Amino acid sequence: MDKLEDMASVYEFDPLTGNIPATKVEITVSCRNLLDRDTFSKSDPRETEVIDNTLNPDFVRKYILDYFFEEKQNLPLVFVEFDKLLPPLLRLEKPLGVPEGTVQSLESRTDPPEGIPGKNCGTIILSAEELGNCRDSATMQFCANKLDKKDFFGKSDPFMVFYRSNEDGTFTICHKTEVVKNTLNPVWQPFTIPVRALCNGDYDRTIKVEVYDWDRDGSHDFIGEFTTSYRELARGQSQFNVYEVVNPKKKMKKKKYVNSGTVTLLSFSVESESTFLDYIKGGNFWFAVQFSGNPSQSTSLHYMNPYQMNAYALALKAVGEIIQDYDSDKMFPALGFGAKLPPDGRVSHEFPLNGNIENPYCNGIEGILEAYHQSLKTVQLYGPTNFAPVVNHVARYAAAVQDGSQYFVLLIITDGVISDMSQTKEAIVNAAKLPMSIIIVGVGQAEFDAMVELDGDDIRISSRGKLAERDIVQFVPFRDYMDRTGNHVLSMARLAKDVLAEIPDQFISYMKSRGIKPNPAPPPYTPPGHTHHTQI
Repeated sequence: MDKLEDMASVYEFDPLTGNIPATKVEITVSCRNLLDRDTFSKSDPRETEVIDNTLNPDFVRKYILDYFFEEKQNLPLVFVEFDKLLPPLLRLEKPLGVPEGTVQSLESRTDPPEGIPGKNCGTIILSAEELGNCRDSATMQFCANKLDKKDFFGKSDPFMVFYRSNEDGTFTICHKTEVVKNTLNPVWQPFTIPVRALCNGDYDRTIKVEVYDWDRDGSHDFIGEFTTSYRELARGQSQFNVYEVVNPKKKMKKKKYVNSGTVTLLSFSVESESTFLDYIKGGNFWFAVQFSGNPSQSTSLHYMNPYQMNAYALALKAVGEIIQDYDSDKMFPALGFGAKLPPDGRVSHEFPLNGNIENPYCNGIEGILEAYHQSLKTVQLYGPTNFAPVVNHVARYAAAVQDGSQYFVLLIITDGVISDMSQTKEAIVNAAKLPMSIIIVGVGQAEFDAMVELDGDDIRISSRGKLAERDIVQFVPFRDYMDRTGNHVLSMARLAKDVLAEIPDQFISYMKSRGIKPNPAPPPYTPPGHTHHTQI
């Protein structure tokens, strides 16, 4: 990427979509002739789903990536074999191979894994397709009747595999049903699948369905197949959606062969998936700034340099410019925590930056910066640095409006030091039940281990044995977007994308969990005693 693009401004970021211009690409992974590392069975590739006992897996789970034409995006894949024969504490993951490519070169390619010198580890097949904008999801249920008997001592254990056709005549796996044991007349559970996964929005694209008899050793017996399309399925339960299951080899060999059973569509419904933009009619953004250190010392992140902005001010301005695009009146409540307040020197962890308890709202980002600089002159940076009070402060407002008309986002600027980790975890677990998200922006060169833990991407945060209902925290280390001097943001567009990366999904997960549908824009929300409102 050239220098001009590196110095992208925030205006390249589209505040309506929350994304830098990109297209979404779905990557499908299959393998053939993998190296057999199991002594008593075949390998079990994983981190897609685990597929038992096969050296030729076709993975159902897809990888959906944002594809940027102007960037080289590396795509390393690590394949391991998961040994389930050992006791749980001794389970091993044995490497099969590590290929690496780029998204740009995928389209459709095969790669030999490079993992074990002198060994042929098999072939990895990667294919990519640009995804359409179809947001519908289809829910359907099937049953079958008089399927072929495949098991010697019992009936069959049938399951179905769905494939969508590709332009080159090949097929891509998109769904597997569960196995129904010991029956020739199975009724499968209803399942929901995105329409773009089933046909990528092309209603006439061929959908192939294969029916198998499940075998423990992975050598599933083929019963037969049939084809349909989304348009046909959308007719619902009718004579048009009763399909003959045909085994082509049997049909060629036996003149009197009719079919290997029938599959019937029992029900079909479609629902449009609501997006962030469908819901986002009202919201409140809160700012909270950690006060610690000595602002008169040049080593402090709060150092008041007359010639340039300090780290906190830079982060406030950069992230604030991103968030203000979502706000109509540009009025933001802003809090500070971890300082002694005049006149009595009491320590506070939720004081208004502008000094006005009744109305902590600041006029735009410049108003927040002005209030921040004024606070540095009037309060004493002290500590300890407790996060829980500001989380609980905003949570109280969120708890008062749980009808979906408002969503609260708390932005915390911190150096990573935290004195009340257990209380903060408890506050976050409680806030996860509310219409609320938290963005933590770390400034300085600390390790930020505690902030990564609060983020909960790898391990969902918990408190007193209680797991958070949702992941509501996004952590962003500000230094990753700065130049070497630490005085300039290299790419506002990248910072914008990462700051807001998880908010849409967090927002929608709350709305869906409460069964809240998108509504027309509500009247502006004004907290009791406040004269201003913040509305997206």
